[in-house]
Amino acid sequence: MQDAISNILNRYDTTGKYLDRIGILEIEEYFHTATDRIKITEIITSNSSRIVKEAASRLYFEQPELLRPGGNSYTTRRYATCLRDIDYYLRYASYSLIAGNNDILSERLLDGLKETYGSLSVPLGPIIRTVEILKDIIVNEAENQNIDVNNQKIFSLPFDYISSSLSEQNI
Repeated sequence: MQDAISNILNRYDTTGKYLDRIGILEIEEYFHTATDRIKITEIITSNSSRIVKEAASRLYFEQPELLRPGGNSYTTRRYATCLRDIDYYLRYASYSLIAGNNDILSERLLDGLKETYGSLSVPLGPIIRTVEILKDIIVNEAENQNIDVNNQKIFSLPFDYISSSLSEQNI
Protein backbone atom coordinates (compact mmCIF):
# COMPACT_ATOMS: atom_id res chain seq x y z
CA MET A 1 0.00 0.00 0.00
CA GLN A 2 1.23 3.47 -0.84
CA ASP A 3 0.17 6.85 0.34
CA ALA A 4 -0.35 9.75 -2.04
CA ILE A 5 3.20 11.05 -1.66
CA SER A 6 4.82 7.66 -2.31
CA ASN A 7 2.57 7.23 -5.32
CA ILE A 8 3.56 10.63 -6.73
CA LEU A 9 7.26 10.07 -6.10
CA ASN A 10 7.16 6.58 -7.63
CA ARG A 11 5.48 7.99 -10.73
CA TYR A 12 8.33 10.46 -11.20
CA ASP A 13 10.99 7.91 -10.28
CA THR A 14 9.83 5.41 -12.89
CA THR A 15 10.19 8.06 -15.59
CA GLY A 16 13.52 9.32 -14.21
CA LYS A 17 12.25 12.87 -13.74
CA TYR A 18 12.54 15.43 -11.00
CA LEU A 19 9.32 16.67 -9.46
CA ASP A 20 7.77 19.34 -11.64
CA ARG A 21 5.15 21.94 -10.75
CA ILE A 22 2.31 19.44 -11.17
CA GLY A 23 3.89 16.94 -8.77
CA ILE A 24 4.60 19.62 -6.20
CA LEU A 25 1.01 20.87 -6.43
CA GLU A 26 -0.29 17.32 -5.90
CA ILE A 27 1.85 17.00 -2.76
CA GLU A 28 0.70 20.43 -1.54
CA GLU A 29 -2.93 19.36 -2.01
CA TYR A 30 -2.28 16.21 0.02
CA PHE A 31 -0.93 18.27 2.92
CA HIS A 32 -3.56 20.98 2.52
CA THR A 33 -6.33 18.45 3.05
CA ALA A 34 -4.52 16.38 5.71
CA THR A 35 -6.20 17.93 8.74
CA ASP A 36 -9.70 17.43 7.35
CA ARG A 37 -8.90 13.87 6.28
CA ILE A 38 -7.68 13.12 9.80
CA LYS A 39 -10.77 14.73 11.35
CA ILE A 40 -13.17 12.70 9.22
CA THR A 41 -11.20 9.52 9.92
CA GLU A 42 -11.48 10.25 13.65
CA ILE A 43 -15.24 10.64 13.21
CA ILE A 44 -15.40 7.31 11.38
CA THR A 45 -13.28 5.57 14.00
CA SER A 46 -15.22 6.87 16.99
CA ASN A 47 -18.65 6.28 15.40
CA SER A 48 -18.10 3.21 13.24
CA SER A 49 -20.72 1.03 14.94
CA ARG A 50 -23.36 3.73 14.68
CA ILE A 51 -22.46 4.48 11.05
CA VAL A 52 -22.63 0.79 10.08
CA LYS A 53 -25.99 0.36 11.84
CA GLU A 54 -27.36 3.51 10.21
CA ALA A 55 -26.23 2.39 6.76
CA ALA A 56 -27.83 -1.04 7.26
CA SER A 57 -31.06 0.50 8.55
CA ARG A 58 -31.32 2.80 5.55
CA LEU A 59 -30.59 -0.02 3.12
CA TYR A 60 -33.15 -2.37 4.66
CA PHE A 61 -35.73 0.40 4.80
CA GLU A 62 -35.22 0.98 1.07
CA GLN A 63 -34.97 -2.73 0.20
CA PRO A 64 -36.87 -4.75 2.82
CA GLU A 65 -36.96 -7.77 0.52
CA LEU A 66 -33.33 -8.41 1.48
CA LEU A 67 -34.51 -9.42 4.97
CA ARG A 68 -37.34 -11.66 3.80
CA PRO A 69 -37.01 -15.37 3.03
CA GLY A 70 -34.89 -15.73 -0.09
CA GLY A 71 -33.24 -12.34 0.43
CA ASN A 72 -29.49 -12.12 0.77
CA SER A 73 -29.73 -10.88 4.37
CA TYR A 74 -32.30 -13.46 5.45
CA THR A 75 -31.17 -15.46 8.50
CA THR A 76 -29.15 -14.11 11.37
CA ARG A 77 -25.91 -15.46 9.92
CA ARG A 78 -26.34 -13.70 6.58
CA TYR A 79 -27.45 -10.48 8.28
CA ALA A 80 -24.31 -10.54 10.46
CA THR A 81 -22.19 -11.15 7.37
CA CYS A 82 -23.72 -8.11 5.69
CA LEU A 83 -22.97 -5.94 8.72
CA ARG A 84 -19.40 -7.26 8.75
CA ASP A 85 -18.97 -6.37 5.09
CA ILE A 86 -20.38 -2.86 5.62
CA ASP A 87 -17.82 -2.44 8.39
CA TYR A 88 -15.08 -3.59 5.98
CA TYR A 89 -16.07 -0.97 3.41
CA LEU A 90 -16.06 1.75 6.04
CA ARG A 91 -12.77 0.70 7.61
CA TYR A 92 -10.90 0.41 4.33
CA ALA A 93 -12.39 3.69 3.12
CA SER A 94 -10.93 5.32 6.24
CA TYR A 95 -7.51 3.83 5.42
CA SER A 96 -7.80 5.20 1.91
CA LEU A 97 -8.75 8.63 3.24
CA ILE A 98 -5.66 8.79 5.45
CA ALA A 99 -3.37 7.53 2.69
CA GLY A 100 -4.91 9.84 0.10
CA ASN A 101 -4.74 6.87 -2.24
CA ASN A 102 -7.25 4.22 -3.32
CA ASP A 103 -4.70 1.45 -3.95
CA ILE A 104 -5.44 -0.19 -0.59
CA LEU A 105 -9.06 -0.60 -1.63
CA SER A 106 -8.08 -2.77 -4.58
CA GLU A 107 -5.29 -4.60 -2.81
CA ARG A 108 -7.01 -5.46 0.44
CA LEU A 109 -10.74 -5.22 -0.17
CA LEU A 110 -12.10 -5.28 -3.69
CA ASP A 111 -10.05 -7.96 -5.40
CA GLY A 112 -11.02 -10.64 -2.88
CA LEU A 113 -14.61 -9.50 -2.52
CA LYS A 114 -15.26 -9.53 -6.24
CA GLU A 115 -14.23 -13.18 -6.42
CA THR A 116 -16.18 -14.09 -3.29
CA TYR A 117 -19.34 -12.30 -4.35
CA GLY A 118 -19.10 -13.81 -7.81
CA SER A 119 -18.71 -17.36 -6.51
CA LEU A 120 -21.62 -16.92 -4.07
CA SER A 121 -23.84 -15.13 -6.62
CA VAL A 122 -24.26 -12.18 -4.28
CA PRO A 123 -26.10 -9.33 -6.04
CA LEU A 124 -23.97 -6.21 -6.22
CA GLY A 125 -26.78 -3.64 -6.43
CA PRO A 126 -27.50 -3.60 -2.68
CA ILE A 127 -23.80 -3.53 -1.90
CA ILE A 128 -23.23 -0.54 -4.16
CA ARG A 129 -26.25 1.18 -2.62
CA THR A 130 -24.82 0.54 0.86
CA VAL A 131 -21.52 2.15 -0.13
CA GLU A 132 -23.43 5.18 -1.46
CA ILE A 133 -25.30 5.40 1.85
CA LEU A 134 -22.00 5.23 3.75
CA LYS A 135 -20.70 8.09 1.63
CA ASP A 136 -23.81 10.18 2.36
CA ILE A 137 -23.42 9.55 6.09
CA ILE A 138 -19.75 10.55 6.06
CA VAL A 139 -20.39 13.74 4.06
CA ASN A 140 -23.21 14.65 6.48
CA GLU A 141 -20.93 13.98 9.46
CA ALA A 142 -18.30 16.27 7.91
CA GLU A 143 -20.89 19.01 7.45
CA ASN A 144 -22.12 18.58 11.03
CA GLN A 145 -18.57 18.94 12.32
CA ASN A 146 -17.94 22.04 10.15
CA ILE A 147 -15.22 20.29 8.20
CA ASP A 148 -14.37 22.14 4.99
CA VAL A 149 -17.15 21.39 2.52
CA ASN A 150 -14.69 21.91 -0.32
CA ASN A 151 -13.07 18.67 0.80
CA GLN A 152 -16.26 16.64 0.46
CA LYS A 153 -14.98 15.38 -2.86
CA ILE A 154 -11.97 13.95 -1.03
CA PHE A 155 -14.24 12.22 1.50
CA SER A 156 -16.30 10.78 -1.34
CA LEU A 157 -13.41 9.40 -3.39
CA PRO A 158 -12.91 6.07 -1.59
CA PHE A 159 -16.64 5.33 -1.62
CA ASP A 160 -16.95 6.32 -5.27
CA TYR A 161 -13.98 4.10 -6.08
CA ILE A 162 -15.55 1.11 -4.31
CA SER A 163 -18.89 1.70 -6.05
CA SER A 164 -17.42 2.10 -9.51
CA SER A 165 -15.14 -0.89 -9.07
CA LEU A 166 -18.00 -3.13 -8.01
CA SER A 167 -20.21 -1.70 -10.77
CA GLU A 168 -17.69 -2.85 -13.35
CA GLN A 169 -18.29 -6.46 -12.35
CA ASN A 170 -20.43 -8.39 -14.77
CA ILE A 171 -22.05 -11.14 -12.76
